[in-house]
This record gives sequence, structure tokens and C-alpha cells, in this order.
Amino acid sequence: MNRTALALALLLVHAGVRAEPVVRADDPRIARMGRTVALADGSLRFSYPGVQLSLSFEGKALSVDAVASGERSYIDVVVDGGTPRIVKLSATARTIKLVDERQAGIHRVDIMHRTESWQGVVTLARFVTDGTLHTAPVLPQRKMLVLGDSVTCGEAIDRVGGETKKPSWWNPRASYGMLAAQALGAQVQLVCHGGRGLLRSWNGRTDDDNLPDFYELAIANQEQRVRWNHAAYWPDLIVVAIGTNDFSTGIPERDAYVNAYVSLVRTLLRNHPHALLVLTEGAILNGERKAALTSYIAETIRRVGNARVHAAASVYHPGDAIDAHPTKAQHAAMARELLPQLRDLTGW
Repeated sequence: MNRTALALALLLVHAGVRAEPVVRADDPRIARMGRTVALADGSLRFSYPGVQLSLSFEGKALSVDAVASGERSYIDVVVDGGTPRIVKLSATARTIKLVDERQAGIHRVDIMHRTESWQGVVTLARFVTDGTLHTAPVLPQRKMLVLGDSVTCGEAIDRVGGETKKPSWWNPRASYGMLAAQALGAQVQLVCHGGRGLLRSWNGRTDDDNLPDFYELAIANQEQRVRWNHAAYWPDLIVVAIGTNDFSTGIPERDAYVNAYVSLVRTLLRNHPHALLVLTEGAILNGERKAALTSYIAETIRRVGNARVHAAASVYHPGDAIDAHPTKAQHAAMARELLPQLRDLTGW
């Protein structure tokens, strides 16, 4: 602290005013769930939906300085277990009030990223409070990793009839992966990207970052790609729900698809030597396309020949008249359908 700052702090103390402490976003008293990148100045950057920062503090006020790379990024804020408050971010940095009470108290605050990598990258720079941060909230010891596409990301869960689709409709908090992890007492990383598949995107393109590519990334935004360090997170359970977009333009050739899936599974086994792997076809495919993907998954497991790799059956959930992605109720049903299969494998 320089002399000017010290003099100001002493003046405030003598005047009976407590200076508000500034806390870096990467402070160890702030628990992090999900893939984040810490910058040299203490800021945290992230892009996947479901990234969550959690802290506990005693005081009356708490705020955070935040900025996004565009105008389509949203977070939600939960204070003391209440209803999530949805906050739109922008490319102009601003201070967001998280807690503003008349009387001091102990508060738990959870911030979750709602939107996807392609919609924007979020940077949280610092927290400011009139009080004191407690030790970081304890995250579950069990760890899950859920790999997938827009369904895993929670696209259009909070849809509103009669409105044009908007980024605020994304809600990973209510996604099947988050709900399953919560029921299993596990923390979770959602590593997902709308429109992408194992081999090709929804429009048949193969030059996008598909799952084997963005699995390797901490930031999967095309303009700000950052590689992920797999040693930073050791999942006990990995769920792979990919294939819908591969099959959107027709059924892929069997050998090419299975070879790519075998390669991905072997990479997962190598990077995560203690994890169980569960492969599932997801909720949107039906009919001959679903049957083909189910067959490809079975052949992948046969070729890999590892006792840590399993298949899980999924039920068709076609969305509704507003959007083809599963509804909030359908995500809850997906979690209920998946949970017994995961419990049988893990013993959780």
C-alpha cells in the first residue's frame, strides 16, 4: 500500500468509516466449478455454460466488476439459496451489485454462467465488499464431466412462448447434467458446444471445432481459444452425449464414425485414468438415426474393450412447439432416466 492509500485508510478509520476491501476474482476464498482461465491481474475468464463461482461473506454489500466479449452473455446470481437473478453482461465493463442490504449478515453468493462459448467470453475482474470473505464454500469431492452439444449446454430451457429466441433462454442450472450431478452429490463441468458433433456440425461442416477439439479447450470461443490443462480436474465419471448434430444431415458412414469415437474414448481413458465413461445417444434423435447411433456406440465400446466404458440408454424428448430442444420438464425427466444407470455403475 502506498503512502497516499495508507493515509486515506487511516483517515477513514479515524472517521469511523471502514474502507471496502477489493478481492481478486482468483482469490482462494472463492470456489470455482468449471473451466476457467486466471489472468495475471487476478481476473477470471470463462466461456462454457455452467461455470460457477461461489463465496461466503459477512457484511452488507458485495459487487463484482464484469465484462463480456459481446452483447449475448448472461450470468445468474443466487443469494442465500434464493431465486436466480438473471443479469445481462455487455462489452462495456460495469459493476454489478450482488448483495445490497441495510443490515450486515452472513451471505452465500453463487454466480453461474448461463450462455455458451460462441455467444461470448466473460471476464470477472474483482469483487468489492464492505465486509469480510469467509473461507471458500466446500465443493463436493465427487467430480463429473459431461461432454455434449446444445442440449448439454441447456439451450432454450427458459423459453417463452410468443417471443423470439434469445440468449437468456439458456439455463445450464436446469440442464440434465447439472441435475444429475446434484442428485449424485458431485460437482460438474459442462464441456459442450451448440451445433457441434463428434465428426461434423449440424450443417455437415467438418472444419469447426467438434467435440474432440473443444474438449481440449478451456475457452472454446473461436476468437479467444485457450487450451485446457486436464491435470486441473480429475473426473470420477464422464458422460458423453454427442451425435445429434452428426446425424442431422443423414446417417454418417459407420467405420469413419466409430473410428473417431474410439479415438476420443481412448483419449478420455488416457487423460482420466480413474474415470468411468458412459456413452449415450442423447434426447433428440429418434427412429433409424437413433438406432444407428446406438449401434455405433455399442461397436465403439466393443472395439475399445475397456471395463471402464459403458453405454446408457436415453429416452426421446422432442421439445415442444416453441423449440426442438428439451423443455425444463424434459431435462428433469432426462436426469431421472439417467440417474439409475449412473448409480448402478458408480455405486453413488
